Amino acid sequence: MGLAYHTELYLFVFLPLVVLVYHFSSQKMRRAVLILAGYLFFWSFSRWMVLYLIAVSGLIYGAGRWMEHLKETGRARAKEFPSKERSAIKKQYKAKEKRVLMAGIIILLGILAYLKYCNFFIQNMNRIAMAAGKDFYLEPQKLLIPIGISFYTLEAIGYMADVYWGRIKAEHNWAKVALFLGFFPQIMEGPISSWKDTADALWECRPVQSQNLVKGIVRIAWGMFKKIVVADRLSVVVTAIFDSYTDYHGVMIIVAAVAYTLQLYMEFSGCMDIVIGSGNLFGVDLPENFRQPFFSGNASEFWRRWHITLGAWLKAYVFYPVSVSGLVKKWNHFARKHFGKYLTKMGIFAMTLFPVWMCNGLWHGAQWNYILYGMYYFVILLAGEAVSPVREKVLDRFHLDCKALYWRVPQILKTWVIIFTGEMFFRANGAAAGFHMFRSIFHGFEFYRLWDGTLLGLGLNAADLMAAGFGILVVAVADILKERKLLNWDKLQEMKFPVRWMLYYALIFVVIVLGAYGTGYQQVDLIYAGF
Repeated sequence: MGLAYHTELYLFVFLPLVVLVYHFSSQKMRRAVLILAGYLFFWSFSRWMVLYLIAVSGLIYGAGRWMEHLKETGRARAKEFPSKERSAIKKQYKAKEKRVLMAGIIILLGILAYLKYCNFFIQNMNRIAMAAGKDFYLEPQKLLIPIGISFYTLEAIGYMADVYWGRIKAEHNWAKVALFLGFFPQIMEGPISSWKDTADALWECRPVQSQNLVKGIVRIAWGMFKKIVVADRLSVVVTAIFDSYTDYHGVMIIVAAVAYTLQLYMEFSGCMDIVIGSGNLFGVDLPENFRQPFFSGNASEFWRRWHITLGAWLKAYVFYPVSVSGLVKKWNHFARKHFGKYLTKMGIFAMTLFPVWMCNGLWHGAQWNYILYGMYYFVILLAGEAVSPVREKVLDRFHLDCKALYWRVPQILKTWVIIFTGEMFFRANGAAAGFHMFRSIFHGFEFYRLWDGTLLGLGLNAADLMAAGFGILVVAVADILKERKLLNWDKLQEMKFPVRWMLYYALIFVVIVLGAYGTGYQQVDLIYAGF
């Protein structure tokens, strides 16, 4: 399992030891401590494949410096020519920069695609050949995938693209690039940072301060509360139903979809709390990845609140380049003459949204249900944009306030249906299983399964269900307070000292008492570590 964030080895040995060594080191040595800690963390999962992370750091460092050299050379050469010819010279060197960028992206995505999708391609080729009656078979390959490759690959591509666009200057110190990619709390599950987000704060290596220690420990404890009090218990129910989905129908499929959505949220957001809390110990504020997503009024808002850094990356490095591409510009010019503003807008929306959601689905892994998941949200968002003029007219015609509870609550409930359905397909054991489960909802509904003992037959006793319910309620109340801007770290600090520390100790006590660990419990692996 390695040094997974929720394990005793990480929380009580590795992390405290790194903080101690970091604290007693000079500023320059602190940088080395963090880089070496990152490589040790990586090695605990992937052994000598840590060399891949080092190679990626070297690749983007070299690509950045090369693009910077071309940029400066192009400017200098342009000055040697008359003003009429300067633009052509700059374009020539910009084209060279683009070739360097594309080479770096192709190398990184090529390796990622080969390691993650090679066997997926082989399996589908074999199925096609079998269906066609051909005597053809490709042997699946035994591949080892470096931990967290999907996360730091996106960070690496983002760095190179930002240098190319001139948003940042190429870094001249390889160690700073290595620390940016190899900061150990982020390696396995993100959040996906841009260079501007974290590079300078990491390199500054601030001294350990008591307020940062308290902030980090409390955030880590909150993440562990979500993970081992709620998510690990819900995992038992989710596994029981999804692994034997043909034995269930009606309300039990809805239980599975809701339970998995809550499990995923509690675990992934809880893991982000542990990660961000780990960063806080070193005085580093990592980007937030969740912002009360279940208060979203539509699918678009949901994805601005859920896995925020992935959405931000896709917007910056997929959506934006596509939106200014020649293809979109040609469509805009052609459609305005022939189809009018509405269809022109919808065409542009579809052209820019499709690659974003295809990438989103593929990023999660090499399974058809992940691709289906991406296309599901593509269709949902496209439909939402298509009916937006009608919605605006209805609001205007009947003088409805879209911020009022009578409008907001139904919109949130509608979004929950979209979310739960999407996550059911996401978790299903393949696309066919997802469709089977979806169809099963609509026959033999049997509400009484909720209280006739069926739930207790899924692997949890009444005490476990009560503990999970209590945890969900606590997180829901906290999210409501956050949504209303009544709870954040600054608000906690404004509380009286005894009240504040009573809450801190209560949180730690509940994690110790109600956590799903020890005899009778099996430690549940982190979901997003597999993506």
